[in-house]
Amino acid sequence: MATLVVPENNPSPVEDAEILRKACKGWGTDEKAIISVLGHRNAFQRKQIRQTYEELYQEDLIKQLESELSGDFEKAIYRWILDPADRDAVLANVALKNAKPNYRVIVEISCVHSPNELLEVKRAYHSRYKHSLEEDVASHTKGDLRKLLFALVGTYKYDGNEIDSRLAASEAKILHEMIRGKSFGHEDVIRIMGTRSRAQLIATFNCFKDQQSTSITKSIVGDPDDAFLEALRVATRCIYAPQKYFGKVLQNAINKVGTDEDALTRVIVTRAEKDLKDIKEMYHKRSTVTLDHAVAKETSGDYQAFLLTLLGSEGH
Repeated sequence: MATLVVPENNPSPVEDAEILRKACKGWGTDEKAIISVLGHRNAFQRKQIRQTYEELYQEDLIKQLESELSGDFEKAIYRWILDPADRDAVLANVALKNAKPNYRVIVEISCVHSPNELLEVKRAYHSRYKHSLEEDVASHTKGDLRKLLFALVGTYKYDGNEIDSRLAASEAKILHEMIRGKSFGHEDVIRIMGTRSRAQLIATFNCFKDQQSTSITKSIVGDPDDAFLEALRVATRCIYAPQKYFGKVLQNAINKVGTDEDALTRVIVTRAEKDLKDIKEMYHKRSTVTLDHAVAKETSGDYQAFLLTLLGSEGH
């Protein structure tokens, strides 16, 4: 379930655009007004506001906000105001082009989205960067990592619930043999992870657990700095239990020496309209405090206020 709180009787896009204009063009920026509008509008409403703002003032609202805001707050607002597919395209591009690439973002986008959602992200990526996502994944990776990410990003999978239980049992055995022999990058591992539907993979992972009395994720062990192994583990987690996975990402982001604001922003902004309520529950189960409390403790200022608004907890 989502945490985003959208009022029943929303003002019109014109009224919202006027409030944002005043917030940006007044004596100093009114960040509270920006949060009060954008922090309570869904993706469709935010798009309407952007379009209305441009029609009224012949200015790009996103560029206006970028020029008025700064730091983690600016980054969070920028990612929030984009269309979801466009936002994921930006996240994927930043993840690949960084001096230290963050391949787990590519895996998240590939494995958590439905096939149609992933297709929309790839269209947005192509439109924005004039390259395909597959092209950039291939040019920024090598070896087994390239094969895995390319398979995850490039395949349009079946999205239904039909499964083949015999196939699940046989492929669970194949995965076990490859993992036991440390052949993690074997073509069969890539093929199974890259071509099977989510439902089929979950059935296979369940068979693996029944056969081996341990989860596939716990079985994929090796060098903690091996980017391929990490990507493979992240893929299994995102397919099998995405909310649990995102809860762990948040826990790692908050518990680091120096909060990982990038990961914190990414999860809250991308999941607030989807399943952030469930992720919050997962976080609370694993931690001694609620996510709202942890965010309030580890962040400050307008950035804190905005994240708490998206968490449905601005009065914290």
